[in-house]
Amino acid sequence: MRAAGQRANTTIDPALVVILAGVSAALHVGKLPPAIPVLQQALGLSLLQAAFLLSMVQGAGMCAGVAFGALADALGLKRSMLIGLTLMALASALGGASLHVALLLALRAVEGFGFLLVVLPAPGLVRRLVAPERISLMLGVWGAYMPLATASALLIGPLWIQALGWRAWWWLMAALTALMALWLARAVPDAAAAIAAPAQEPMRWTTRLRHTLSARGPWLIAASFAAYSSQWLAVIGFLPSIYTQAGISGAATGALTALAAAVNMVGNIGSGRLLHRGAKPTTLLAAGFIAMALAAALAFAGTNGEGTHAVQRYVAVLAFSMIGGVIPGTLFSLAVRVAPGEHTLSSTVGWVQQWSSFGQFVGPPAVAWVASQVGGWHFTWLATGVCSVIGLLLTVLIARVLRRPS
Repeated sequence: MRAAGQRANTTIDPALVVILAGVSAALHVGKLPPAIPVLQQALGLSLLQAAFLLSMVQGAGMCAGVAFGALADALGLKRSMLIGLTLMALASALGGASLHVALLLALRAVEGFGFLLVVLPAPGLVRRLVAPERISLMLGVWGAYMPLATASALLIGPLWIQALGWRAWWWLMAALTALMALWLARAVPDAAAAIAAPAQEPMRWTTRLRHTLSARGPWLIAASFAAYSSQWLAVIGFLPSIYTQAGISGAATGALTALAAAVNMVGNIGSGRLLHRGAKPTTLLAAGFIAMALAAALAFAGTNGEGTHAVQRYVAVLAFSMIGGVIPGTLFSLAVRVAPGEHTLSSTVGWVQQWSSFGQFVGPPAVAWVASQVGGWHFTWLATGVCSVIGLLLTVLIARVLRRPS
């Protein structure tokens, strides 16, 4: 009944508009990797500064994810997303006019704050906009918002930057995000965005926060997400720079990196289908972390000219991203499952997002530091392998929590 009323007002499912808004926000994360080589020339960016530009957008999530999750219902899910999209559009527009690295870093932090306001409320809003039997399917689609945005940015970015420059690339992202805010405002009904808020009003946000952080499950899921996100963004984020140093053209670099990011969607969506068919979540997590460790070793060990052939290395990068993609899809499902109660779903998702952002913040600088110390990318597999080992240890602990009777 609700879905029918919504279709009368718009030609597209409002839940899909919410997902597209998440993609629009994630484009600001993905817009930087294809621009790094140009920014190094135009603004004298060092490798470490480039790494912090890459991860700075995650600063807000790293600092305030759980707090915004706990406050999401009081803030208003749709309103939060609209504010976030507007902030990102303004910061990107100003960033395109920036002449200094320090200002660009500050504006990336603002973009990170807006990103948080968009992606934290989105799963809850999707959940309210679809029928119960479609929730799993649509949340599976939501899980692919980051790789879809990253792949799109990496594919289009090099061509756009080559033709019009990096500033025009920043302004394009600003315009797309502003248009997305207008679309979201018109397509998503305010009534649907407000459903279920009264039922949660009696509990203070500080109480939700305390319940979330006193439970073991949310900590394990969140830390596992950090073990995944830190290595995925480090590898995918620096691929354009790695391939540019290898003498590959900008367009080819963008296409190769975009494909590596896009195949991550296969794992995300596939994990939902496998879980629906009865696969054990801890089996999927273990398989994902083991595959990422082995694939990274094949892709990067001996990258100074010896060892694996270049084509085999690229296939290993694809496997790293695709098979590793089962991890976030599985963790999104587990986050809802291990939440202490219905009243802590938003804060649990916020806590997971906070640790995911932490992983994305520290991963690229750590890999860049290793590369600068050894004079190349050939020990990248060791840094990412440590993350995979941590992920496997956390998987063992998650299995114990899941075996515990409710």
